[in-house]
Amino acid sequence: MHYGFSKTVNLSYEEAVLKVTEELQKEGFGVLTSIDVKETLKKKLNVDFKNYIILGACNPPFAHRALQAEEEVGLLLPCNVIVYEKDGKTVVSAFDPTAMTMLTKNPTMHEIAQQVKERLERVIKNM
Repeated sequence: MHYGFSKTVNLSYEEAVLKVTEELQKEGFGVLTSIDVKETLKKKLNVDFKNYIILGACNPPFAHRALQAEEEVGLLLPCNVIVYEKDGKTVVSAFDPTAMTMLTKNPTMHEIAQQVKERLERVIKNM
């Protein structure tokens, strides 16, 4: 995967959602949005889907710096973290913010994205 990093964890889906939220908080992130994909697809399309959640994580100091460096970067925020079930196991993945630097081509954004990436990598590692 070229735009994120993942880890299969020895936790239930519910435990992984709680743990990743805690780990994000330790790194200065809050969860701004939480999209329960399973629930949404059932409600909107009446289809069954596996447990899958998208957490929109934001670290306010980094978001502020990024928006000062590149106004339009808001199109790429917040940093998404997903938790889902696959083959009876739980997977946690985070977006690699350095992937967005290919779009912005702004050197300041690269520095910010690298620092955010390091924090998100720690979140996934500590799962």
